[in-house]
Amino acid sequence: DVVFVHDQVAEEKFVADGFGIKRLPVMYNDFVLIGPKADPAGTKGKDIVAALSKLSKAAGAFISRGDKSGTHAAELRYWAMAGTASMGAGYKACGCGMGPALNMAASMGAYVLADRGTWLSFKNRADLAVLVQGDERLFNPYGVIAVNPAKHPHVKVKEAQRFIDWVTSPAGQANIAAYKIGGEQLFFPSAKR
Repeated sequence: DVVFVHDQVAEEKFVADGFGIKRLPVMYNDFVLIGPKADPAGTKGKDIVAALSKLSKAAGAFISRGDKSGTHAAELRYWAMAGTASMGAGYKACGCGMGPALNMAASMGAYVLADRGTWLSFKNRADLAVLVQGDERLFNPYGVIAVNPAKHPHVKVKEAQRFIDWVTSPAGQANIAAYKIGGEQLFFPSAKR
């Protein structure tokens, strides 16, 4: 009934193709490149494209979600921007969610792209640390879309709209802002009223 995701390009296409009614911004956080604290590939800094280029050349281990999620779509865009001939010999797509991908990276001493909210809530960090952050290209917006009942008549339009109205309302936005783990805010409200 509702699509609540973080791949704005795909979301806008979803609406343009008539599957969704309208995309509304809800919140944002950012992506971060996680890797071994020693950073053997020398990725540490602010530039995600330079970091992935270094990682590819160093043949460092990289765990990709490989699951067509918003995080995976962003990762593929960053690799394309890096213009590398390949993603490197150490590239492994797990076809899994963010938690399992982080667990694999922790057990293998590998690099992985994650959204900051998931990283902050992840407990099995082993020797991993945030290595790349602050690049404006790592901005990670989340949107909400009601599924179009003209294409999918079974959709509960009223209930979907009630959720959308709440999550974009001052009360919903306040709940998003108040959600913290270890005193750190995971998401930042961005609904426009």
